[in-house]
Amino acid sequence: MKSFCLFSLLCWTSVALAAPALASDYVAAKDIREYTNPARLRLKSHVALVFDERDNEVVFERNSELVLPIASISKLMTAMVILDAGQAMDEVIAIDKSDKDRVRYSRSRLRRGMQFMREDLLHIALSASENRAALALARTYPGGATEFVKAMNTKAQALGLTKTHFSDAAGLHNDNVSTAMELIKIVSAASQYPLIREFTTQTRDSIVNLHNGREVEFGNTNRLVNRDAWPITLSKTGYTSKAGNCLVMQTQINDRPVIIVLLDSWGKMSKYGDSNRIRQWLIKSEQVVKKKLQVAELQTPGTN
Repeated sequence: MKSFCLFSLLCWTSVALAAPALASDYVAAKDIREYTNPARLRLKSHVALVFDERDNEVVFERNSELVLPIASISKLMTAMVILDAGQAMDEVIAIDKSDKDRVRYSRSRLRRGMQFMREDLLHIALSASENRAALALARTYPGGATEFVKAMNTKAQALGLTKTHFSDAAGLHNDNVSTAMELIKIVSAASQYPLIREFTTQTRDSIVNLHNGREVEFGNTNRLVNRDAWPITLSKTGYTSKAGNCLVMQTQINDRPVIIVLLDSWGKMSKYGDSNRIRQWLIKSEQVVKKKLQVAELQTPGTN
């Protein structure tokens, strides 16, 4: 990654020297860190990370190496394991009494005896963060839930994650932990699956209970997915009392592709407030950097 960043920096520098007028059109992540004051970004989340996918560099970070519970963000790994397994997505799965959340006793739209295709359970698990759907997916994995959790941790190791660990498919246990830096890798890996991108960004939808033909309607747990200002390509929320409110997103801000990670946000709405604060800060930061670069160009000898 470092060699790639160095190559990008050298390319940008050569363009800036050869054509000064173009320098102000491109704002590198390193320039935002150099010319702006991140302390002005007052967030309510204990952990925050903004990663520039174009430059492969961190734009902003706070406590990004802390190992914390990640709650339902775990479902991104659940989805990857399901899709990697190649199980039939149209296979019908009946909701069982063992799929009930007996850790936090969270409410569910899915009742015992309801029947859904595997793809529909994945859909509602990602979009509406349905715990019972995630547990049913793990139960019907070859070898059951125990083998499923093993597969989650094996996948984490394959991605080079050394501080990430999973204990269940839904994110109910506080032993489901990671860091903001490692969640960047999980989001990046999950974004390679078209179905995960699709399911995590739909605003509202429904799945059919094949037992009686009735629809079960649900909405996305991330309210930003229906905002024009947020062209989100992947998203997942999470919450437990210990994890706090959590949010990961892959999106664009001023045409800059970024991944945002917010963990342990103290209020239900604060992750959205922090997201908007990050957006405004990044836009204003780009404006500041462009002005500084323009001034630097004018002061450079030989520049027209």
